[in-house]
Parts: sequence; C-alpha cells; structure tokens
Amino acid sequence: METVELTCEKREVRPKGIVNRVRREGQIPGVIYGNHGAATAIAVGASELKTRVHAASRQRLIRLRSGSAELDGKHVIVKSVQHTPVGGNILHVDLYEVDLNKPLRVAITLKFVGRAAGIVDGGILQPLERQVEVECLPLDIPESIEVDVTPLKVHDVMHVSALKFADNVKAIFDSDYPVVTVLPPTVAEVAVVAAPAEGEAPAAGAAAPAAAAEAGAKEAPAKKETPAKKEAAAKKG
Repeated sequence: METVELTCEKREVRPKGIVNRVRREGQIPGVIYGNHGAATAIAVGASELKTRVHAASRQRLIRLRSGSAELDGKHVIVKSVQHTPVGGNILHVDLYEVDLNKPLRVAITLKFVGRAAGIVDGGILQPLERQVEVECLPLDIPESIEVDVTPLKVHDVMHVSALKFADNVKAIFDSDYPVVTVLPPTVAEVAVVAAPAEGEAPAAGAAAPAAAAEAGAKEAPAKKETPAKKEAAAKKG
C-alpha cells in the first residue's frame, strides 16, 4: 500500500500558552498515541498537514519524517482532526502509531458501483451505511470497498455479509446489518382531467359530482314542526 510522508517535530507542552505560540508560527499542535509508551506532543506545518490529511483520507497510512530519532520512520494513521467553527482551519490533530506487523481495525468507505435493476422500475437507491469496519495489516488497508448494486430490485436489501473483501481483509460485525436497499417510487401517478372548452359540456366523469350535488340540494327535506309548536298554535287559534 502506498503511504504519504509528513514532517513533524516534538514540541514542549509547557508553559501555558505554548500551543498558541505554535499556531502563530504557522504550525499545528498534535499528539501521537500508541502502544509503545506515553503520548508524544508534536508540531506539524499547517499547509503540509492539510495536504497530507486529505491524501491520508484515501491512502490511510502516513510515514513520519523528523529530526527526532524517536519520531523518524514511525507509521501512523489519522485518528481525529479538530477544525475551527468558521473557516474550517485545522486546530489540532491526533495521530495513532501502528505496528506494520500487527493487524488493526479501521473504518473503510463504501463505494457503490453499478446501476440497480430497481431503478429502471422507478426505484430509488438508498445507501444505509457509508463505512464498514475491517481488520487487516496496516499496509493492506484498502482505499474503499466496492459494492455492486446492479442486481438489486425494488425492496431488495444487501447485507454486510454479501460484500466482497480481499483475502487479507476481514469484515468486523456482530449482526448482519443492511448496507443498501432500493426504495419503491414515492410519488403515485395521478390521472389529470382536461378542462372542457367554453361552450362544451363537461365530461361524464366530471359532470357527475356536480349533478349529484345539485340534486341533493333540491331534494333536501323540509324542516319538521315539533309537537310543542303544534300545540301552541292550536291554543292560539
């Protein structure tokens, strides 16, 4: 697997406010975590980090270059990146050191390919997951996992167990969860009745409701007098 390189240096964590000074110098503070001791505070060039993080999102593995023997040659992956709320500039980065000879678990992007059969019938392709967790050696981390949706018809569902992985990549899941489906059309077809031209009689289907309404109005029963009203009228007379 191809890797990208990132230049970094160790940085001090004291006195208070050192992080702001690092940023003023055009660098980004970060931390390297791993299984070989305590976390290490680092500083990385802002422009280089932005480029490398973007590349690592596809290539995953980063090899460090540093004047510090403690850091030079280490392999890491990006664990998290903090951005400013406005502008999206990188504030901080967390890297995780990996051992090239030990498998690790990572989330890999799903890439949906093909044209689902159900789309021809008006269906809508609906991904239910965008990533899948896998376990493999760092150098075997795939860029993405292709999901061929061609055979899916309306209401069909593809589960994670149906995905194809390389022999050196193992999918990690407790239950066989759905990954993608084809939904039925959401809008039903409605028949449209054309309005009659001026002077023409309306169509039978359109005239029926109006005629029924008119007949109902003419045949409405007269209001009946109550017994109390009849008795009062007799006494008066």
